[in-house]
Amino acid sequence: MFRRSGFISDMIRQADLVLLAFCCAATTFGIVMIASATNYMDGSDSIRHVVVQSVAALMGIVLYFFISQLDITLLAKKWKWVLGFNLAFILLLKTPLGLEVNGNLAWIDIPGVPVNIQPAEIVKLTFIVLLARQLVYLKEEKNLKSTGPVMQLAGHLLLIAGLYYVISSDMGSTLVYAFVFACMAFAAGVALRWFVIAILGGGFTFFILWQEDKLPEHIVQRFIVLFDHSYDPRGVGWHQTRSLLTLGGGKLMGQGLFNGTQTQSEFSWSLPFRHTDFIFSAIGEELGMLGCLLVVLLLSSIIIRCLTTAAKAQSRMEAYICVGIAATLIFQSVANIGMCLFVMPVIGLTLPFFSYGGSSILTIFMAMGIVSSIRGRTLPEWLRKT
Repeated sequence: MFRRSGFISDMIRQADLVLLAFCCAATTFGIVMIASATNYMDGSDSIRHVVVQSVAALMGIVLYFFISQLDITLLAKKWKWVLGFNLAFILLLKTPLGLEVNGNLAWIDIPGVPVNIQPAEIVKLTFIVLLARQLVYLKEEKNLKSTGPVMQLAGHLLLIAGLYYVISSDMGSTLVYAFVFACMAFAAGVALRWFVIAILGGGFTFFILWQEDKLPEHIVQRFIVLFDHSYDPRGVGWHQTRSLLTLGGGKLMGQGLFNGTQTQSEFSWSLPFRHTDFIFSAIGEELGMLGCLLVVLLLSSIIIRCLTTAAKAQSRMEAYICVGIAATLIFQSVANIGMCLFVMPVIGLTLPFFSYGGSSILTIFMAMGIVSSIRGRTLPEWLRKT
């Protein structure tokens, strides 16, 4: 009994409780808003969403403490197995387990499991670990400013992100991988000229594809409506038009929890996906600008904690891993909030910690557990687990 008690106290002592407090505060806020955003549904459906998110959060906290005890860099030593896992997990989407949602083959539906699994979320973590390992190797053994190493890094990105996009057509998650790659490569010291080449080359390619009508129609329309809000307001612009209307109705203090006009409406013309993609809009309507600022404050606190951990990390690999995790939160947060404000296109990214999604909340807490583990090894010896 005493040994068990000592083990638990060691787990708590080594974990980053400040980071966990921020994560729990954001998740609790999100669960309350999910309850409000699904209140218009049948009672059982609303309760199911809240229960699934709550159970996933509790499981995530357990995983947070467990992963806080691990040395994640040991995983990188098995890089061939991890790379094989990444490829195999993505390829599962092409099996009968693959599930298409809203036009994207991005989910795995396992019989008996109450929630669907999104491979991109889990592979994102192992991709960050492998990329950190690759960056350290190339930086120490070769030169990150030369062509060969940069092409190797680009090949890793194209292999994982390219394969995933070809199979799933999920542009949002693919862009997350690209942003994470760019941030980690920048932190590792890849020459700025390669970023300029990539941006100019990507922009030119996009322009040519646009001019030649080679882009998917739904992507073209999402960019057109972004610059012309009057374009197809009942079609491609419907979601974001409703989002702006919902946000504007909240003003400074909001209409009150469980009292939002759009959030609580049962009609089909109301705010869509209010508990997932557009939960930020529901928060704005019911809790006003102050509620939105609280969301931004919580997310910023978590991101800053990840970056300060990167600055204190004992090794380059651990620092790059923290940067990659912070980059994931930054891109998803900015993309989701920008989508709700109608200043960025709809790319199907949820708001971390706040949007509904069992597999999403689990992987987020796993990622935070990795950050906690890295921070734990920067503590004085007397505070570390013995």
